[in-house]
Amino acid sequence: MTQSGKGVAAIIAACTIWGLSPIFYKQVAHIPAIEVLAHRVWWSLVLFVLILTLQSRLGDVRAALSTWRNFALIALAACMISVNWFLFIFAIQIERTTEASLGYFIYPLVAVLIGRFGFRERLGVVQWGAVALAAGAVGVLTYGLGVAPWISLALACTFALYSTIKKGLDTGPVVSVTCEILLFSPLALAVIVTAQMGGQGGFATNMRDTVLLVLSGPVTAVPLILFSYAAKRVAMSTLGLIAYLNPVLQFFCAVILFGEPFGPWHAIAFPMIWIALALYSISALVQDRTARRASISSAGVALTETKPASDASAKP
Repeated sequence: MTQSGKGVAAIIAACTIWGLSPIFYKQVAHIPAIEVLAHRVWWSLVLFVLILTLQSRLGDVRAALSTWRNFALIALAACMISVNWFLFIFAIQIERTTEASLGYFIYPLVAVLIGRFGFRERLGVVQWGAVALAAGAVGVLTYGLGVAPWISLALACTFALYSTIKKGLDTGPVVSVTCEILLFSPLALAVIVTAQMGGQGGFATNMRDTVLLVLSGPVTAVPLILFSYAAKRVAMSTLGLIAYLNPVLQFFCAVILFGEPFGPWHAIAFPMIWIALALYSISALVQDRTARRASISSAGVALTETKPASDASAKP
């Protein structure tokens, strides 16, 4: 299998784990979301530290946190991803997995808006249309359900902001995630200890819950490692398209496996989001191909222009 093929396999595996993770977190729905989050952070840290130790890269963590700029960015990223993880676990516990999946469908379009207003990236007519269609879908749900889909919007915004912050870091993905979890780990440990001392903790209460809480580390770490592996080997357009597998599987879990309500307003809003994503994805692919052709064309012109000069220099 080629490196590109391995990258595609890795991103499919990562998105499958993320997409089916509601099944896992449903098994610990009787444990408070904040405690599940704390165990997720703590056991992820243990696994990441072990991996970096085996790779003799533990010093990279210290180096990544050595400047105030990096420390501030990583701390802010830690806040965003912690809120995102908590809301995701909480949504599953209160049977709002459908809203969670909607949040990850909306996320790419929120990222587009951040790119436009935060980094002054230019958007085409089709991309603006996709954003408008997504906004219309949120409006439809707000009107139909009588309340805005706050969980969806919060998940989309926190993950979009997290992605934006990560753009400003020159640290590798595994090291940066380890740093983020490390900064949050004291609070996570305090939550775990407090719960255990109060007699309400899920850890060590029974074998099933203990094993599941420990496994929350690998469930978090493995897809992140697979995603970072794929990101180095797969084109961003391919990466972005395959990433939609995550919310598709979450939606499947919510509606088919968990039997969560999917009423007429959902039936209107979700297709609007899917059409918006299709428009955005097609537009992104066209832009990517146009940019590649322009790059190849300019390289060809440069080669043609330099060739006579080299021939002339070879003459006596």
